[in-house]
Amino acid sequence: MGVASDLALALDAATWAEQVTGFALDDWQTEVLRSNTDRILLNCCRQSGKSTVAALLALHLALYYPESLSLLLSPSLRQSQELFRKVSDLYGGLLEPVPAEAESALRIELQNRSRIVSLPGKEATVRGYSGVDLLVIDEAARVPDDLYYTVRPMLAVSGGRLIALSTPYGKRGWWFDEWTKGGAGWLRVQVTAEQCPRISEAFLEEEQQHLGEWWYRQEYFCEFMDAQTAAFSYEAVIGAIQEEVEAWAL
Repeated sequence: MGVASDLALALDAATWAEQVTGFALDDWQTEVLRSNTDRILLNCCRQSGKSTVAALLALHLALYYPESLSLLLSPSLRQSQELFRKVSDLYGGLLEPVPAEAESALRIELQNRSRIVSLPGKEATVRGYSGVDLLVIDEAARVPDDLYYTVRPMLAVSGGRLIALSTPYGKRGWWFDEWTKGGAGWLRVQVTAEQCPRISEAFLEEEQQHLGEWWYRQEYFCEFMDAQTAAFSYEAVIGAIQEEVEAWAL
């Protein structure tokens, strides 16, 4: 591969994903891989390919940007292993990758000193990292608020990127807040099951029958649902709040 071609791949993660890894991208995946936005929320249904996009971004960064650090944060060790496995599988399929200096079930360090580290969602585990270039939060709706607030400062000096991916888990927590009122700094991408060509209509009909409407709409149509045990809807509670209250005269 010539220098010009290699430079083009370094500047375009989507082209790299298709030409080098052989991955067939959906349109929304191409958009995410080519985005320059530092803050991205992926509100995508199950099996839509959101974890694969995160793995592609982390691996592309590690290969083309020496000494970069990517952290893959998940709520549990099992989920961390699953996300990192996607990275490992993609790396293993490359013909001429940057050689690995060290590799385990949860981390890889390349000879160019780039690292990809996968971590379970525990505050004590993540606090020691700094200078993070890419922070991926998987199953973001299940990551506690205090952990989210703990990891954000890792990007303060490095100016790194934050990409959070999840299906909704009710109208609560930082993930819901960032999606609904987090401001214009986020690129928000929503992908429902109807937009995923790999999920058939027959399968969705079966899932709707077995899961029930609450889980079905949440897992496959990315809707933020009220808690099943809630006495009042989220909208009713917010609508009852009066922000301007006149002071009582003494």
